Amino acid sequence: MDFAEIEARGLVLLGCGKMGGAMLEGWLAGGLSPGAVWVIDPMPSGQVQAAGVHVNEDLPEDPAVLLLAVKPQMMGEALGQVAAFGAGSTLVVSIAAGTQISVFEEVFGAETPIVRAMPNTPAAVGKGITALFGNARVGEAQMAMAEGLLAAIGQTLRLGAESDMDAVTAVSGSGPAYVFHLIETMAAGGVAEGLSPEVAMRLAKATVAGAGVLAEEAEEDPTQLRVNVTSPNGTTQAALEVLMAPDTGFPDLLRRAVKAAADRSRELGK
Repeated sequence: MDFAEIEARGLVLLGCGKMGGAMLEGWLAGGLSPGAVWVIDPMPSGQVQAAGVHVNEDLPEDPAVLLLAVKPQMMGEALGQVAAFGAGSTLVVSIAAGTQISVFEEVFGAETPIVRAMPNTPAAVGKGITALFGNARVGEAQMAMAEGLLAAIGQTLRLGAESDMDAVTAVSGSGPAYVFHLIETMAAGGVAEGLSPEVAMRLAKATVAGAGVLAEEAEEDPTQLRVNVTSPNGTTQAALEVLMAPDTGFPDLLRRAVKAAADRSRELGK
């Protein structure tokens, strides 16, 4: 990413917890000067303080980007510190789950370019995926800037409508928890069949991690990959007959789980 505009005008990061910290680490590793970053955080970590960035200091007058990385329940109080950056040329990017662009337009003004983004927890290891949507004031260069900044924690994906965020939240935002639970239950199944908890967990973790990489990098889609590993009348087929059973298997269970998460996201966004 070309950080020239940010180097010239600065970037303000409001909140520097796990997600904000992961982004900051990625930006600095990508070549952004520490002196171009201002962090606002009531309890900055020692790592942030040692990074050479401005921490809780006077802010630049016209930063290129204001990135909001505080929890939704803390957003109202925190925004008062940065509301003055509205209605200008500063691009506002929010990664707060469930907080709609209209909420930020009320604070910063409808003329402010605002991007709403939904990352997920694998961002902590640079393997996240972040969906983005910008309001009518966001130009192509600003959207590209937002994508470049969020690429520090993984892949990015533009959405065609803000309303898609609820489904995104249900699939990728909450999705890591589904996978973690899969690992838990796979390991428990192994223990039930006689493996030690340590061996079963190691097998489950490595299998899910490896299958994920294969699914992303292989030319075949996941359906074909499943077919490839399923021998007729073999062990995998026996398991899939249980997992793919109507009403009780994965297809129905995951559909209902994703719907429940999406419905809750819509409720929280009201």
